[in-house]
Amino acid sequence: MQLKIEFPRYAEHSDIVSCVSWNNTEEVLSCGDDHLLMKWNLITGDSQKVCELPNEVFPLDFHSFSRNIGGRKQTQEQLLITSSDGRFHLVGKSGRIEKSVDAHKGAVLVGQWSPDGSSLLTGGEDGNLKIWSRSGMLRSLAVQGTGVPVYSAFWSSDSTQVLYTQGKHLVIKPLTPNSKSNRWKAHDGLILKVAWDHVNGRIISGGEDCRYKVWDMYGTPIFSSLLHEHSITSLAWSPSGDLFAVGSFNTIRLCDKSGWSHCLEKPATGSLYCIAWSTDGTQLAAGCANHKLLLAHIIGRKVEWGQFEGLTTGRKSVVVHDVLSDGSDALEFSERVIHLALAYKHLVVVTTTQAYIYSTSNFNTPIIIDLREGSVSNVLLSDKHLVLVERTSLSVYNFEGRLLSSPRWASLNTATLNPSHITLGPDTIAARDQADERLIQVLDISGKDIGGPIQHSCGVMEVGLSQGGKTNLDILLAFVDKTRDLFISTVYTRPTAFRRIDKLGSIVQSFKWNSALNIIAAMQDSSLILWYYPFILFVDKRMTKKTAVIKDASEFGHRPRLMSFVDNYIGIQRSDGAIINSGVSPYVGLLHGYASTNGWKEALRLCRMVQDEALWSCLAIMATQAKDIETAETAYAAINFYDKVLYIQHIKQNPIKAVRLAEMSLLGGNIQEAEMILLQNGMIFRAIMSNINTHNWERALEIAVRHKTHIDTVLYYREKFMERLEKPETNEKFKELRANVDINAEQVEKKVAKEYEMEKEKS
Repeated sequence: MQLKIEFPRYAEHSDIVSCVSWNNTEEVLSCGDDHLLMKWNLITGDSQKVCELPNEVFPLDFHSFSRNIGGRKQTQEQLLITSSDGRFHLVGKSGRIEKSVDAHKGAVLVGQWSPDGSSLLTGGEDGNLKIWSRSGMLRSLAVQGTGVPVYSAFWSSDSTQVLYTQGKHLVIKPLTPNSKSNRWKAHDGLILKVAWDHVNGRIISGGEDCRYKVWDMYGTPIFSSLLHEHSITSLAWSPSGDLFAVGSFNTIRLCDKSGWSHCLEKPATGSLYCIAWSTDGTQLAAGCANHKLLLAHIIGRKVEWGQFEGLTTGRKSVVVHDVLSDGSDALEFSERVIHLALAYKHLVVVTTTQAYIYSTSNFNTPIIIDLREGSVSNVLLSDKHLVLVERTSLSVYNFEGRLLSSPRWASLNTATLNPSHITLGPDTIAARDQADERLIQVLDISGKDIGGPIQHSCGVMEVGLSQGGKTNLDILLAFVDKTRDLFISTVYTRPTAFRRIDKLGSIVQSFKWNSALNIIAAMQDSSLILWYYPFILFVDKRMTKKTAVIKDASEFGHRPRLMSFVDNYIGIQRSDGAIINSGVSPYVGLLHGYASTNGWKEALRLCRMVQDEALWSCLAIMATQAKDIETAETAYAAINFYDKVLYIQHIKQNPIKAVRLAEMSLLGGNIQEAEMILLQNGMIFRAIMSNINTHNWERALEIAVRHKTHIDTVLYYREKFMERLEKPETNEKFKELRANVDINAEQVEKKVAKEYEMEKEKS
């Protein structure tokens, strides 16, 4: 990835350019010590003077608040300019100064609109940080002067906290009363610039110690750069949060969100005082000490899938390379390319007004979608569908370009939707709720809610839907919470069942589902671990480790991150940006394929050939889920699970098919399915005993009361159970019925024996 830099040819400022901002994706505003506010059109190359500031106004910071017009255009509503005379100025669209406010003693070093535009903050040489209304009325003194100038400050995404510099320290100050601030030493020298990303929550800072650093929102260090030649004078996050830019003397650097550098350019500009990104994240502008405006756009964005590789080679061009045939296709567009996505045999290219869908078998005739809005921040692909994350909405399309739905939920805000907080699976969308980070919204492809949101006990940091399985019941949702624990949840359930959630791993840095199979890989502590069949959590947790393969991750260095898991290869990114591929046994995919087509003979032949305990364990669970008794018995015997073998032999002895199916469902952990099979076949007594044997007492009593049979049987076994525990009955339902029902132990035993005899006679 590279920056292609250019400078406007026919005009420039006559003094230092200290401030820049974007009016829309094709217009840049700049001002500097020559007191001129200029507008630059990137399409025509023209520039014009918007206004001339008073001679006593030397701009130090500059921020424009913009609104969307008709979804597609963005227009500057009001400019906030801070100056060295202790005032800030509100400038209208026409360039007229609408209001000037005396804000600080000494220079006003920083000024910024809140994300919702309802208020603004200013920080100055007097060490004060103040919050103002949109009209310029003082609301609060957030930070009282400490004698240390506030060189830079930034709002949180929800406008409830403020990040600011305090000498060598960074401070996150909540705006709610009596809330404790988070303060930590960040640099060895004075901190000059700070930026807080509203998508991934990360913080970047730079200062006179000639380093830039990356932090999480709690102040935990993520990355520290090598020593630069000069102080870091400017920083800015891209709108999508996946990149940031760093400016210094004659230096501009493009970096990944993890901190490592994509490219380094050395333009002869002097110090870069300010960097601003366009809203589509493909261009940036910077104000220079040599009176020039630096303009740059990103080229060299790369996407990969299987044998294909897509690369942006210019503002309006993409080249697709087939590494097997060594052929290339050059794609030209009439507008700037702002996003690329390649997966599941389709390439999606998004420009400023359209999305182009190409099949990897034919790059000549794309399907074209007209965008409803002019800014796409993310594209999600699955086997059958794609999702465009636009400025204010989500749009679901099939690969024929037909709009299927526009999913919404109450707290949806696509402007700050982290790519790791939304996932697309087969016919399913899942996203972490932005109002309550403990909730995960789950919807089908038509936008309808599926069984309500999933609620966790603490905040969710990353979500991912599995891509394999024969039916929707096989779809699993994986998520990592704030404690870095990895959980697996079912998504779709049978009518009488409920979602099941269980913990799969801990200390998980990142995870990825396989592109076609229900296999999950995770970077766990210092190891790369693969779970060949994570559904085993809901069948027999004891066997979870038997279906896992652990690899040493020391070769991947510090803080490796999983980037892809396609076919039998896992793409792992090291902390320096290098991608390393790690192989996965091809036999796992074959086993999943045989199981999905009920090819149990072939699956047994494969496991006997490979003789791997993990494969035998997977086969045992798969066969149990499919209720193939013979295969399950053989697989359990191969891994020495003799208790399972004996139980299966007990099942085989039962002559009633419905009972055998129900018992296999119980062995597979599907208690509700077992009960449903028995009830559908009129075996009320068996359904009651099934719940008693699994200690599901309330459900057993509910069935007995509904069918007005064996109430005394349930009470009798419950009484024996409580006696063994040596505890009194505490359940009000059982206490009430026990007072009204006489229990004769001998009669109950006879009645139970008679039921079993009747079953034998029927068979």
